[in-house]
Amino acid sequence: MYNKRNLIVNHIKEHMTVYIFMIILFLTGIIFGAVLVNSMNFIQKQDLFFYLERFFGQVAEGSYIDKGDVIKSSFLYHVKYLLLLLILGLSVIGLPIVWVLLFLKGLVVGFSVGFLVNQIGTKGFLLAAFSIAPQNIVVIPVYIIAGSLAMIFSLTLLGKLFTRKVSQPIIQPLAQYLIVFSLLIVVSFIASALEAYVASGAMESLIMSFSSEG
Repeated sequence: MYNKRNLIVNHIKEHMTVYIFMIILFLTGIIFGAVLVNSMNFIQKQDLFFYLERFFGQVAEGSYIDKGDVIKSSFLYHVKYLLLLLILGLSVIGLPIVWVLLFLKGLVVGFSVGFLVNQIGTKGFLLAAFSIAPQNIVVIPVYIIAGSLAMIFSLTLLGKLFTRKVSQPIIQPLAQYLIVFSLLIVVSFIASALEAYVASGAMESLIMSFSSEG
């Protein structure tokens, strides 16, 4: 157990710059998403809010969210996203796409929270806190770790292509890479469960309370 912990600590120390780069990239995406909301004109915001308002109306009228569908669609989405990052990490040329995907993930989070707060103020903040935050507390670290590992493995392959030095075979790092990604997929299921059974329930309760206030 101690050896495994030591390996993880050494890995993080060795690749700290990669993890910091990915965190900054993700945070930049969040900021850009929030700025994007403010750059939208009134008509664009109203068009988007129309669909949001209609969804709120359906929930308020008793059209409850199917939690089984939520967990299935959410987990499938995470699996596809993580498998794409895994494959891109295996191909050196896919590295810039890894950066784009992580940036876009941050942008979506930033835009979602920013739009809710921009349109419905404190209520939007509460909705974001209880319906967006729970699953993202788990899934954001998963994506940052996945993107970082994809970048590290891609750079490792790049180093092996351009160096003539005798180095360890790629099989062991590849096996470790695949095992960690498998674990990340398992953890992403926890995020999907939180989205289905915590975030969805909280969102329904909040929308119902907002409706009764209105």
